[in-house]
Amino acid sequence: MSRSRLIVAPLSVAVALGIALGTAGCSSTVSMTPAKGANDPACAAVTSRLPATVDGQPRRWTDAQATGAWGSPASVLLTCGLDAPGPSTLVCQTVDGVDWLMDDSEAPKYRFTTFGRTPAVQVYLDYDVVSGRDVLSALSSAVQQLPTDGRSCIARPSS
Repeated sequence: MSRSRLIVAPLSVAVALGIALGTAGCSSTVSMTPAKGANDPACAAVTSRLPATVDGQPRRWTDAQATGAWGSPASVLLTCGLDAPGPSTLVCQTVDGVDWLMDDSEAPKYRFTTFGRTPAVQVYLDYDVVSGRDVLSALSSAVQQLPTDGRSCIARPSS
């Protein structure tokens, strides 16, 4: 066998294997849309510290900057780089030192948005699969990397 055939055959196998693995990897990627402020360095500090699991759900790859996803199918979605919310009538709760506005208008899917941090992080989760408090607690050490803007919850739900 000629030397060129010896090089081409392993190269063909390597390319085919690379395509197969690349395609297999894409099948578990969660498609998301980045927030307009996703390129903020503070979001990089958050996403580099995201946990491998939240409330028993394994982390998944996403296709957008400054995002995170957990579960299969994804039951927790995180997006960093949103505009910080202003005053709100939504319930505000503090979990492990981070204030969160809670929007339950799509229950059992809930949207939690950081309050008093810039840029803001939003977590969308399915309460049929995970506990909001457990998820927010798992994410708090990463989210605490965001700078505070001096605002905090003034009315909290009673326990």
